[in-house]
Amino acid sequence: MTQVDIIVIGAGIAGLICAQQLRRGGYSVVVVEKSRGVGGRAATRRVGGDRVDHGLRYLQPTGETVGKLITAMGSDLQLWTDTIYQFRSGEFHPSPMQRLYICPQGMNGVGKFLAADLDIWFGRRVESITPQDNGCWFLDLAITADNYPETPQNIAAKAAVVAIPAPQALILLESPAAQIPAALVAQIRSLNYNPSLAVMAGYGEDKWAALENRNPLWKGVEFPEGDRLEWVSLDSSRRQNPKTPILVFHSTPEFARQYLDVTDLETPGRILLQTASDRLFSWLNSPEWMQVHRWRYAFCQESLSTPCITTITPLPLVGAGDWCSPKSINGVLESGMAAADWVNSQLQKRRLPGEQIWQLLAAD
Repeated sequence: MTQVDIIVIGAGIAGLICAQQLRRGGYSVVVVEKSRGVGGRAATRRVGGDRVDHGLRYLQPTGETVGKLITAMGSDLQLWTDTIYQFRSGEFHPSPMQRLYICPQGMNGVGKFLAADLDIWFGRRVESITPQDNGCWFLDLAITADNYPETPQNIAAKAAVVAIPAPQALILLESPAAQIPAALVAQIRSLNYNPSLAVMAGYGEDKWAALENRNPLWKGVEFPEGDRLEWVSLDSSRRQNPKTPILVFHSTPEFARQYLDVTDLETPGRILLQTASDRLFSWLNSPEWMQVHRWRYAFCQESLSTPCITTITPLPLVGAGDWCSPKSINGVLESGMAAADWVNSQLQKRRLPGEQIWQLLAAD
């Protein structure tokens, strides 16, 4: 059985930056991820030969830490726009913002940048976490993707970092076998998430003319008055020399809740396209192709307003992510870094990179 110093559950932004800090401090670290990719909601889907961003909309330098990430990523990012429009009362209203950045190769580039040289076990979901008499957590893993048959199905670690959405963390930690203090479990149980549906739709080359003549020349539009549609992005504007137009549509949480457990997502997808068609271009309801993704845990409604939550009972364990810190990439990064500092304080108190992590990542 594999035994390491630290296990990180979840290869989202918080888990990755936490793992980087600890690995570069000399600890043995394994990240366990149930999907086949990194970055969590910083997600990009391949459709044919095209990349489509259907999760994280952009990076915005709203805090010092995310600003350092943007600087470190350098040419992996590009300026997308400095203006998002709001569609209110049938009209476009500019909402000037700070410079918004995207990855031309897809927003999953953020996760790939943070994941450099990490030992990540893909296609494995943590089924249980239990303390052992030898002072280690024992994690039983289930196979979620057949692409990684060589990956073990269990692992032991001296400390655990739980960096997955709170409802998923609750399933693990409320089990009596985990022996987590009731007060910490109650904190996690108090958290609620907003879901979202993301519709990716591709259109024919004949639609370029209408898009090039749109007025104003928006790249992203918010719909604060709607009860179905929340966001539309001209995803093609992120790519170099796109062949055909691709747009991404995000639903409101209220609309997504109606379809949390349905298997057929084409129906709500069509409804969102019709809503967009009524407001933007009449042909948006007739794409050449369409895919729908359900984000069950898109945004934490109200975080715990603490960088991370911790316990040494029965063994060192820390929770991190958007459910701890304010819901922004800056907050999530700081949550992951705080989790690394706490784990280090419980183990060998080594020297971690801290703010030097960005220079180290940029140099890789």
